[in-house]
Amino acid sequence: MNRKPFIAGNWKMNMTAASGKKLIEELKPLVENADCDVALCVPAILIPEMVKTAAGSNIKIGAENVHWAKSGAYTGEISADMLKEYGVEYAIIGHSERRQYFGETDESVNKRTLTALEAGITPIVCIGETLEERETDKTNEVLYRQLKTGLANVDDVTKVVIAYEPVWAIGTGRTATDAQAQETIAFIRKTIGELFCPKCAEKIVIQYGGSMNAGNCKGLMAQPDIDGGLIGGASLKTDFAAIVNYNK
Repeated sequence: MNRKPFIAGNWKMNMTAASGKKLIEELKPLVENADCDVALCVPAILIPEMVKTAAGSNIKIGAENVHWAKSGAYTGEISADMLKEYGVEYAIIGHSERRQYFGETDESVNKRTLTALEAGITPIVCIGETLEERETDKTNEVLYRQLKTGLANVDDVTKVVIAYEPVWAIGTGRTATDAQAQETIAFIRKTIGELFCPKCAEKIVIQYGGSMNAGNCKGLMAQPDIDGGLIGGASLKTDFAAIVNYNK
């Protein structure tokens, strides 16, 4: 199965309109011949300016979150309709930092995922285990639960992107080995096959996140079940282009 690779950046709570615009302008010529899909998921307040800056290029703009309600008393949240109005194509859902700091659960991830799909926004659903869970051999148990609950009632799972982010490797500089990442993502694909269908599992794009950078991306991307990366710190500089162009 030929799955098109997908490299997405997650700016987190970084950048201003000026610095973000400068980076995208620098990236545009560097990634214009990429053989993969490219996106930058940016803070909500920057979306309008970044969409405008990326217009005409192959860089798509995504959001870092989306709420499940169309509107209502949800101070500080952003609805799918608000994102769609500005041309947002992707939304990160269930990032470990959202789970850790803001109380996201598998159930809320599911509601946000269903809402994004209904709005025509591609959800990048993040799953991953903590260091303690890995060291006590609970990785597969945790990932299975996150997938089963987080993707419940999804009609076409191939419209979802899964980002496997071992929590112990996010922002720590510590990366899963190529073999560890491949083994775990192969389990994720197998689980998708069991929960949905084998053909769905072959089609779905699964990224690796967790300190992927210009130095280790080639080895990770060479693995048969790894279809891309969700890039944190390295997406804040032009090094991001080296990851996008990993095969050149």
